[in-house]
Amino acid sequence: MSTTEDEEHQASSEPTEQSPLLPDRDQLAGDGTISRQGEGNDDDDNIPLVEEPSTGQAVITLGSIWVGVFLAALDSTIIATLSAPISTTFNSFTLLSWLASAYLIANAALQPLSGRLTDIFGRRTGLVFSNIFFAAGNLICGLAKDEWVMILGRVVAGMGGGGLTAISTFVTTDIIPLRNRGLWQGFGNICFGLGMGLGGVFGGWINDVWGWRNAFLIQVPLTVLSCVLVILMVKIPVREKNISRIRRVDFLGAVTLVLTLVLLLLGLNSGGNIVPWTHPLVLVSLPLSGAFLLVFIFVEARIASEPVIPVRLLLDRTVLCGCLTNWFGTISFFALLYYGPIYFQVRGLSSTQAGARLIPLSIGAALGSLGVGIITRITGRYYILTAVIEGILVLAFALVAGTFNINTPAIPPLVYFLLAGTGYGGMLTTTLLGLISAVDHKHQAVITSASYAFRSTGGTIGITIASAVFQNVLKDQLWQKFGSKKGAANEISRIRDSIDEINHLPPGWKDGVLESYMGALRGVWLVTLGIGILGLLVSLGMREHVLHRNLARK
Repeated sequence: MSTTEDEEHQASSEPTEQSPLLPDRDQLAGDGTISRQGEGNDDDDNIPLVEEPSTGQAVITLGSIWVGVFLAALDSTIIATLSAPISTTFNSFTLLSWLASAYLIANAALQPLSGRLTDIFGRRTGLVFSNIFFAAGNLICGLAKDEWVMILGRVVAGMGGGGLTAISTFVTTDIIPLRNRGLWQGFGNICFGLGMGLGGVFGGWINDVWGWRNAFLIQVPLTVLSCVLVILMVKIPVREKNISRIRRVDFLGAVTLVLTLVLLLLGLNSGGNIVPWTHPLVLVSLPLSGAFLLVFIFVEARIASEPVIPVRLLLDRTVLCGCLTNWFGTISFFALLYYGPIYFQVRGLSSTQAGARLIPLSIGAALGSLGVGIITRITGRYYILTAVIEGILVLAFALVAGTFNINTPAIPPLVYFLLAGTGYGGMLTTTLLGLISAVDHKHQAVITSASYAFRSTGGTIGITIASAVFQNVLKDQLWQKFGSKKGAANEISRIRDSIDEINHLPPGWKDGVLESYMGALRGVWLVTLGIGILGLLVSLGMREHVLHRNLARK
């Protein structure tokens, strides 16, 4: 925005003799205080970064970004389908949890930083950084010869993939008014859903035909294309201040937040899965995470001039409940996303066939988000819609928990997955609208990145909880059924490390092993349902806020 435009905007927003003595509802900040236009830097911070673009300009800008969103979604379901064959290659079924968790830990560590950092250094810079890391991570995975290298590749790719998804959301909010925000988010989620839908099938097909490594390598040139499009098309200005950009970075807050999240997720993922819960790794990492969290809160509340996440925003009821709804919903959804393919492969389906059955999840997510966007554009309301969409998500989890077994017909799982995707996609959109509308314009990126932090940690915790339940129930049931047999310890260990072992069992073992697998999966489904219900209850704590029709929120 030019200097002249800034002056005109400020002049138009200052009170006159005909101004009302009390502000209308549109002038209230998210925390109920008056957002005072025309008062120094606060006023500058609340001025939109750009003029509202035409529909054509918005399509060009967002379309270039959604290429990266598509690739990040593709990667998420590729790994869901390929986890079992990759784990089999390295002879370690416990690697399955790390393949997902390493990616999501990196997401969780960097996504909360992306809002504030791209406020300071620019959205385009953040997207270029994300594309480079995403490409490098996939290259490392495709060439990995050792487990630790594979995990490193997932960490690097996670650092990039999280930025591709989160920063695209910031840019959409920068250029699209809140009343239309849900609709455009729906278009973006169609790209995300298309990536999710194709990822499972594509990953399974690549694995069956050329091997799983090529599923990672083929993403590298596509990510380079995404980077070029971002450089050419994304032109969101940076809000400059009177101090250097480096001095504006909240390094202490960033470091303490990253340490908090990494230690938390490391301890949760390791306990009961890689090592016992009483192992020093768990006993040290979890308390340290809590300690760093307290330091982070103190830094953000008392020291940082531009905090990574202004903790006072979480005191707003809508913000807190919206973030927790994201958290619980993502915990339950990712448990279903990563153990759904395991369920189908235990029943004898190939990687490709198991991946194909994830398509309804992605279709539902796109339809749920787009449908919610249309409804909020028409009504301008999201509270009741959030409760309804959360109810659909819980219904899907209840149907899975109540009906999935070794003899379930082919069609019902597709319907349940469609419902789950619809509920999850719709929930992400309604809660995002609630979060952004509850805070001032200057906080929209940081509060969005905070929601992504809850979402990312939720995904990791969901897979960790599901893995712990699955492995422990499976071990108990196998020992109950076969513990007295000769060579049981070695055979049970092989069964827990590879689904393929089902095809190489001793005589008389198969029915009992399949029953044990179904029992372990049933434990996962019941936990998923319980956490989904918590998400529904928390969502009822949100408030209804105004969804403005223009970027200036007037």
